[in-house]
Amino acid sequence: MTKDPAAAPDERENVHLIVVEDEDVQIEHYVENWLAFLVFWGLGAIVFLQFFTRYVLNDSLAWTEEIARYALMWLTFIGAAVVARKNLHISVEVLLHYLPVVPARLLLAIVDVIKLLFIGLLAYFSLMIVERMQWQRMVIIDLPMSIVYGGVALGCFLMLIRQGIIFFRNARDGWRSAQKAIGEGMVVD
Repeated sequence: MTKDPAAAPDERENVHLIVVEDEDVQIEHYVENWLAFLVFWGLGAIVFLQFFTRYVLNDSLAWTEEIARYALMWLTFIGAAVVARKNLHISVEVLLHYLPVVPARLLLAIVDVIKLLFIGLLAYFSLMIVERMQWQRMVIIDLPMSIVYGGVALGCFLMLIRQGIIFFRNARDGWRSAQKAIGEGMVVD
């Protein structure tokens, strides 16, 4: 098929079905980011060591499976602190799109208080577990289980700090920025 230079260009040739734009990468230097980074790559190294010793050397190290499991617990809760800082925990926002401004802000305030109280309760119970697990030992490595649950408590307290910062920032501006972040689909009085 040859193109006639005198013919009008076909506009369908210029339409792209998928448009991709690269976003700027911003490196954020927060404590929970660095902790998650270190635990993640430590977990990766341990899992690789387990794979290598099991399938290449045919003699796996017994401690790698246990430590990998505990590192995954640490990573989960420290990662939850990263998500809390970015205020990206999963939520249902349908009602907020249909409420008038004042009730929507009131609902956002109630949700922030509930999140703060829940994470505070989670942090409190994680401390109780750490205290109770100091006498129990790990199966393979002779260390107290309170080390494992200490990572859970650390993640919970980091989440509590970040949620507290979000709460006070939202309270200071009357939940206007929180409401604006939900989307443009809200009903305005």
